[in-house]
Amino acid sequence: MTNPQFSFNLIAQSGNARAGVFHTPHGDIPTPIFAPVGTQATVKSLTQQHLHELDAKLILANTYHLYLRPG
Repeated sequence: MTNPQFSFNLIAQSGNARAGVFHTPHGDIPTPIFAPVGTQATVKSLTQQHLHELDAKLILANTYHLYLRPG
């Protein structure tokens, strides 16, 4: 099953390594990408200034912890 709202364009390939772009309704995501991980509503070990300087295009958020223990 395919979803027309999401697509991937392959830009370059070398062996098993690939570079491309994911197209989503919320914007394009170049790959490979550095994606900080946020758990319990925060990104550990990186300040907001670091995130801004890194120009982080996305943050992976695990909200399961908040579901178990809100607040």
